[in-house]
Amino acid sequence: MVKSFLMLGQSNMAGRGFINEVPPIYNERIKMLRNGRWQIMTEPINYDRPVAGISLAGSFADEWSRQNQENIIGLIPCAEGGSSLDEWSVDSVLFRHAISQAKFAMQDSELSGILWHQGESDSYNGNYKIYYKKLLLIIEAIRRELNVPDIPVIIGGLGDFLGKEGFGKGCTEYHLINQELEKFAFEQDNCYFVTAEALTSNPDGIHMDAISQRKFGLRYFEAFSKKQHVLKPLVNEDELLDLNYSRTHTKSEKIYMQSMDFALGKMSYDEFIYQVTRINNN
Repeated sequence: MVKSFLMLGQSNMAGRGFINEVPPIYNERIKMLRNGRWQIMTEPINYDRPVAGISLAGSFADEWSRQNQENIIGLIPCAEGGSSLDEWSVDSVLFRHAISQAKFAMQDSELSGILWHQGESDSYNGNYKIYYKKLLLIIEAIRRELNVPDIPVIIGGLGDFLGKEGFGKGCTEYHLINQELEKFAFEQDNCYFVTAEALTSNPDGIHMDAISQRKFGLRYFEAFSKKQHVLKPLVNEDELLDLNYSRTHTKSEKIYMQSMDFALGKMSYDEFIYQVTRINNN
């Protein structure tokens, strides 16, 4: 059975972590919805821009998979970089697209959670004052449209690196948005807040770097699995990441990785055949 999760928000949900900065995740029990099919997850998962990269969903799914051996997890990527909360309103293109993708996925999966991260684009000009009410309308409409009134919604906070430099310099009210996000999660049923404390950014000052996205995903899973808020960094984040990275890959995963390298021109056809034969004979 596929347990699916809807990815919503802006670029830090889509992911902008540099792919070469962390070990890749290859797990045949992690799928992503692409072209109407459940395909084995590869990063970037949420390809909203050519600069898409590591997101929190990869480590979220990897930890979910480690602790749930019987099922498959499916990721439904619908985040859009730079999107404001208004662009997620009930009559918007982004909202309608997310609902259609979720309904499509629900034909052969059980929608089990919503992963939300948004707010950088609203961290100025007093937008925090109406953020709660707008977010409530969106979450209520999603639950209603998909007929999942009690589905858990995991809501991540904005990074403390905002408001200082680069593209993040203009996010001067991020801490006020964080207050609204936390208040929302505390007050609404089956909503859980996840802190971005101690996470760091790319040189652009607005996007979480790859290692922070990996840690953020672990915190999202902690909130989802225990149905509680995560208000401090997990004490064992590095250990959990090492545990998942060191997992022995299955034969199918090893062949998949070789196929990727061949398709990307990193090895010759003869080398590819040699490696696949070696894997099959072991």
